[in-house]
Amino acid sequence: MLSGAVCISHSPLMDKNRAPAPVEKRFEAAIAKAARQVADWGPDVVIVFFPDHFNGFFYDLMPSFCIGAVASSIGDFGSVPGALDVPEDLAASLAASVTRDGIDAAISYRMQVDHGATQPVELLSAIHPLTRIIPVFINCAAPPRPTFARVRAFGEAVGRWAQAIDVNVAVLASGGLSHDPPIPALTGATPEARAKLIDGRAASHAARLARQTRVYGAGHDYVAGTSKLRPLNPEWDRDFLDHLVRGDLTVGDAWDDNEVTRLAGRGAHEVRTWVAALAALSAAGGYEAEIGFYEPIQEWITGIALTTATPRAAARQAA
Repeated sequence: MLSGAVCISHSPLMDKNRAPAPVEKRFEAAIAKAARQVADWGPDVVIVFFPDHFNGFFYDLMPSFCIGAVASSIGDFGSVPGALDVPEDLAASLAASVTRDGIDAAISYRMQVDHGATQPVELLSAIHPLTRIIPVFINCAAPPRPTFARVRAFGEAVGRWAQAIDVNVAVLASGGLSHDPPIPALTGATPEARAKLIDGRAASHAARLARQTRVYGAGHDYVAGTSKLRPLNPEWDRDFLDHLVRGDLTVGDAWDDNEVTRLAGRGAHEVRTWVAALAALSAAGGYEAEIGFYEPIQEWITGIALTTATPRAAARQAA
């Protein structure tokens, strides 16, 4: 049974780079409201649709979709490290169900996730700790990415499974909106960068520390106006959010990935997770969504948004 969904942006810079106090106060209020709503749902398990930033998935084998049956957090950018409490039986059931539904999703019994999966979980756990989760990876960073139409079909398949089982399931999407993180691309990469993109699992503590330091520095440069990263695109962000609130999950079907990158940055591809999460609710008969927060936050190099949604039948009963 599906109880609801929360779609939320993440940023590695939330850990150290401070946004203006009034902005952070509004964001924290939106997080608190969403956390109360999740607590009201009282989910037994949370499905987390998340992207990766070449921390857990690499070009040695890059699936479009992967369901974690056993998983651990690497603990980057202030997130909590350690083994995740994944209900292995449910994760295996989900993988089998989406396969029967015509979606070829990989399954992992050694999944590693980064802040893209764990940061929103931790933010929303203030009232009802979201400790029992099924991490579901969607490739958003490494071309070729799954099309938005395929992502939507995957989300619907996940939703049909969740709606059919006798377990209270909430859905969480992590990523977006417009942002252009300093992630290298395979095309044109130096031999050293190429090797890290193909097989970077054995990165040393020194290498991870250096990477995090570069990202923090990129945030300072962005605010100072000395960065070469693409600017945020609030118009693109608001148009995307408007489509989702109106229930139009086909908004990305006609998008060209290169154009998305040009308009909204390399990180904007992460909105695939939002489409998947709301598509899961659409499989329960549609949804009612509300934008709880949106602001382009330069200090976090991201158009930060939060949207909550409930199945349409449940929303009508509550009204």
